[in-house]
Amino acid sequence: MTEEAELPQAPTEAQAVFGEFFPEAVRYAELLADAGVKRGLIGPREVPRLWERHLLNCAVLSEVVPEGVTVCDVGSGAGLPGIPLALVRPDLKITLLEPLLRRTNFLQEVVELLGLDHVTVVRGRAEEVLGTLQPVHVVTARAVAPLDRLAGWGVPLLRPYGEMLALKGGTAEEEIQGARAALSKLGVVETEVLHVGEGLVEPASTVVRVVVGESPGGVRFAAKRAKAARVSRTRRRR
Repeated sequence: MTEEAELPQAPTEAQAVFGEFFPEAVRYAELLADAGVKRGLIGPREVPRLWERHLLNCAVLSEVVPEGVTVCDVGSGAGLPGIPLALVRPDLKITLLEPLLRRTNFLQEVVELLGLDHVTVVRGRAEEVLGTLQPVHVVTARAVAPLDRLAGWGVPLLRPYGEMLALKGGTAEEEIQGARAALSKLGVVETEVLHVGEGLVEPASTVVRVVVGESPGGVRFAAKRAKAARVSRTRRRR
């Protein structure tokens, strides 16, 4: 039987990143290392690198999220990047979107325990909530899928001229090149690779920024949204 991995002490950079919410970040790390591992949300091998590879890597995404916007974290899983982002940015209205019940249960427990009143947990897949979830300014995601597939889930949830911020690895540029045709069909008008957290995480976090025009998801998804809105209005009248 292997020994349980021990959560290391938070690095000094964590206090700088999380500021007054550092105690809540420590509590979240403890929950991930304990309940998160026991429930199969993260692997035990990730515990020794929870701070550098997960919490800090996600929290620095805040550098490129505009002030006071609505955010949907697609495929939130154990809450990455949504929970770290919520801890450092109380000005945001964040939805954690996750299809699996055991994960949404964990997320709801974390939100309540940490007092994150600006965070809502929704169970469902991106394609299922289209038309029922209010379109957002920003969609976030972390290594959920290849960029073309990820954009197919996340981009239709955006408001016109919104943006998707996807935490990616060293192949970000190649993913963009391979996904250009799919992104264009989804109404994407701009893509770029950003590096955030310089001096706080090593290496800096790589973010693919995808900006849409007036038709997020393209023509097909615009039609689906319109149909869903009509159904919603009909139900409200009854």
